[in-house]
Parts: sequence; C-alpha cells; structure tokens
Amino acid sequence: MAQPDPLLPESSDPLGETLHMLRLTGTLYCRGEFTAPFAIEIPELEGVMTFLVVTSGRCWLAVEDVEPRALEQGQLALIPHGVPHIVSSDPKVPAQPLFDLPIEKISDRYECMRHGGGGALTRTMYGVVRFDDVAAQHLLRLLPQTIYIDGWNDDAGGWLQSTLRFIANEAAALKPGGETVITRLADVVVIQAIRSWLETSAEADQGWLAALRDRQIGRALALIHKAPERDWSVAALSSAAAMSRSAFSARFTDLVGVSPGRYLTDWRMQIARTRLLDSADPVAIIAGALGYESEAAFCRAFKRTFEISPGSLRRSAAQPSLSTKAVSYTHLTLPT
Repeated sequence: MAQPDPLLPESSDPLGETLHMLRLTGTLYCRGEFTAPFAIEIPELEGVMTFLVVTSGRCWLAVEDVEPRALEQGQLALIPHGVPHIVSSDPKVPAQPLFDLPIEKISDRYECMRHGGGGALTRTMYGVVRFDDVAAQHLLRLLPQTIYIDGWNDDAGGWLQSTLRFIANEAAALKPGGETVITRLADVVVIQAIRSWLETSAEADQGWLAALRDRQIGRALALIHKAPERDWSVAALSSAAAMSRSAFSARFTDLVGVSPGRYLTDWRMQIARTRLLDSADPVAIIAGALGYESEAAFCRAFKRTFEISPGSLRRSAAQPSLSTKAVSYTHLTLPT
C-alpha cells in the first residue's frame, strides 16, 4: 500500500480545517438606533449572508414563511441566504423599505441608521457579509434559513457573551478605529454562530458534513481541499483513507453523493469560477494551477459544469447590465 504524502500531513479534524477556511469579506456593517414603533423591510440580498445582533433593547425578526421571533439583548440571528426579512418593534407595525431610510456613512464599510417613532430604544448591529472561500460557499448552501444564538447565555465559557458585550460597548460610543474593531469581532461572531449550529443540529450530521466528520472519507476530502491541483486517483485517495478501492468508492459516493472523481472536478470548477470573477489571471494560468495540462481541457470541463465558457463568464461579469451571479451553482453535482 502506498504511503501517505509527507507534504500533506494526516488530518485529525477535516471539518475543523474546513471551518478554518472560512474567511469573511465584509460588505457592509450598520449600527442601528431604533425607537418604537419601527419596522424595516430588508429585501433579498442575493449571494450574501446577513446577521443581526441586538446590543440593547429588543426587536422582532420576521423571515419569509416563518413566524416572527422576538430577539432580546445579546441575541444573534444569522440569515445565511440573504432572504427577505423585517426587523421591527412589533410585527404589526407597517414596514418601510430599507433603501428609503436615511443613513449616516462612517466609512466605506460602516454606517449608522437612526429611525423610529420616539418610543423605547433598541440598538442593533447589522452586517452584510460574504465568504470568499470555495469550501465556505459550499458549507453555506447547507445551512438552514436562520440560525439563532443567545450570546448572553451561551455555553462557550462566556466567550461569545463577552464578545457581544464588547461589540455593544464599541457601538454605543464609537471611538477612533471603533468600526474596525466592530467589523473584525462581528466576523468572529458569525463563524462562532456557524460552529454552534454544526455542534448542536441534527441536520449537520448528514451528507457532506457527515462525510467531513468521517475519519476515513474526511481524510480524502481534506486532501482534495488542500491540493485540488493534484491528480487524485481513486487508488491514491483510498490508500490515504486506509481502505480498499471498492469500499472507499462506495462509502465516498454514499456519504458525499457523487464519485471521488466527480467531486474533484466540481471542486476545481468552483475554485476556477471564483478566480475568473475575482482576478485578472489568464485562463491558461488558472487551468494550470488546478492541474489541467491544457487550457482546452479545462474549458471543456468548465462548460460541462456551468454551461458557459470561462471567457463568456468573464465578459458577462464585465457588463454592468448583466449580473455576475447569472451563473449559479445549480448545475453542480455536489450534494446539497
């Protein structure tokens, strides 16, 4: 049996390594000061995650098709898929569209909003963020519509509670550099909320997430994630997982939902799509970095996956009239 590659050390926690990949790209953070009665309608924000932390007072959160939920001081609501929702002092208050309300811009990424009828005060921290890592993007598609965390009563040794209190203090008296402190801490809180869901939800022990927790299949996934450019054969992956080829292939497909070869190709294509949209690297360079010996072979694989060529994707992204999100992940065979 082949020995494991010394350049790719044994992974004891593939799921933890995937969480380590979560890097937020902060789009916008908003400190809210709202007085009752108030109700703000946030539209669908495609391709991003939003979150709401109540730093003082209380409010209601109504997400489409779900009963409104009261949020008290110290509670956090994570909305992974950017679906429409309403933040209000009472679910019965008529909502005003978010973009109709005035804001005070503090910096490119931080702003303040004051709104309401003059009654009881509620302070919030609201964030609009996205993840720039392929593993993170795949993880996000598996998250539920909302995740709720009670930071004032968390079971993480008070760490989340302390972080939320720190955010609340910084938001109440914005000092020089305060927006930087708040945004960095908010990023940490979002990742902690996802970790909490992974540790407590039965839904997190299925499919791709269950495969990452599996000692043998998780090892194979970690190898693909670390070095997608390598020519990972079933023989090499099954050897790393200490399994026979047939047993490995059957278990991988059963847990992940696709064959090892298909998973590797789709993983490479997701990375390629991100680089095509976020960098100016030539297609040939991207192809080579992902293990393709020719640009033509890479382009064929990309078009099979997304039903559009790499060049067409870039051209559409460069046109203001066309959304860069026009190419979705719906054609990928990775499990959802």
